[in-house]
Amino acid sequence: MRSRDSDINHRPNIPPTDWYRSLTAAGLREPAVHGPARHWLQVEGSFTKALQKRCAQSFHVEVRQEGFATPTREEALRLTIPHRQYAWIREVTLCGDGQPWVLARTVIPLDCLEGEGRRLLHLGNRPLGAYLFSSPHWQRGPLETGLCQPESPSQPRLARRSLFTGHNSALLVGEYLLPALLGPAAL
Repeated sequence: MRSRDSDINHRPNIPPTDWYRSLTAAGLREPAVHGPARHWLQVEGSFTKALQKRCAQSFHVEVRQEGFATPTREEALRLTIPHRQYAWIREVTLCGDGQPWVLARTVIPLDCLEGEGRRLLHLGNRPLGAYLFSSPHWQRGPLETGLCQPESPSQPRLARRSLFTGHNSALLVGEYLLPALLGPAAL
């Protein structure tokens, strides 16, 4: 995968994550899902719009890296694609008021990139949600809750993800909550 930012190694990365089909199931393993994170783990509609509402001043998207790469085995299983099949993988940081709040990882299988889906290759610093929620062709499936295994305090501990289906294909969007989002002023 090609990187669009040379200092990507100096910022928080996405840690390994165990996924649960419900917030309740994840809460049995990690009570923190019922704290300040609960709101963010359950946001309906556009996550980006919810973050923008929380901003006092500004919101922006920073592309960390994007390109054709092989998804993880678990991502390929969730998308029901062959494990070694390439996909367009996009990782961004969603920043509010000058701070990184969320790491997002989107896995877009090749069949999603046909026709209108070619736009997904050229989002740049535009949020993916603006495209998905403005198109009548994409429908979000149920939210899953992720318990991350951080190696440092700057990495996320909690995440959420969902499949978006449309045009007889699916893509996977994961959103990893950074500590700055969950601080005392988070809600």
